[in-house]
Amino acid sequence: MIVLDLSTLQNTANRLRIDVLNAVYHAKSGHIGGSFSSAEIVSYLYFKEMNIKADDPEWEDRDRFVLSKGHAAPVLYSALAEKGFFPRGELETLRKFGSKLQGHPDMKKAPGVDMSTGSLGQGFAAAAGMAMAGKLNHKDYYVYVLAGDGEMEEGEIWETLMSAAKYKLDHLILFLDHNGIQLDGTTGQVMNTEPITDKLRAFNWHVIEIDGHDFQQIEDAVQNAKMIKEQPTAIVANTVKGKGVSFMENKAAWHGKAPNEEEYKNALRELEASV
Repeated sequence: MIVLDLSTLQNTANRLRIDVLNAVYHAKSGHIGGSFSSAEIVSYLYFKEMNIKADDPEWEDRDRFVLSKGHAAPVLYSALAEKGFFPRGELETLRKFGSKLQGHPDMKKAPGVDMSTGSLGQGFAAAAGMAMAGKLNHKDYYVYVLAGDGEMEEGEIWETLMSAAKYKLDHLILFLDHNGIQLDGTTGQVMNTEPITDKLRAFNWHVIEIDGHDFQQIEDAVQNAKMIKEQPTAIVANTVKGKGVSFMENKAAWHGKAPNEEEYKNALRELEASV
């Protein structure tokens, strides 16, 4: 087991949350809840695991990251800015007319975005295609995809699960942001996909269940996944919607709305105390 510098990575995740809050507040729209829940996963991948180059975003041998739940774009943009793909000041242009940082990731505009996403399910399918291309071209890169648990209601997700297993895409690693809440309520109320781990295993995926806010568990899961041959891996990451701000946690209302001035100041105060 590799022991991580947990404090450094946690500080990075907390900074990403602050950047997300600032960006969404200035945009007056955007998705905070699912961005906050996945901050540790995104931080680990971008600042510990993935082999990428900010000065060469289209490097052929880079690892790929696909944000299949594209509405969580603010956390991806925050990571890309922190990594140096573009100036952090551009985060305040989120969702503005003419900005490269639109409400959903656009690979034609934002440096470092490997796939345009937004229509749920399609990002996962594209990620499987990238993994298939890597396999056929004898490349060593990994494709990491982050999907939401509400997104698991899409039929395209299950088609991709079947095909990825059939073609033994062992360089495809799915992170499922399993926070239990989507736009209209809990996933159990809207369209229950449980028991999700059993279903993923039934589709012949290697499945690992973790605490998605624990960096050591994230690290161990990824390293385990990279040891598995001829089988894709799904990491079911149990997370908290709105993680990091007490009045946002586990609240469906914070799936996709911006804070008012008072909420912004209170949230910022909580997040800054954790950095």
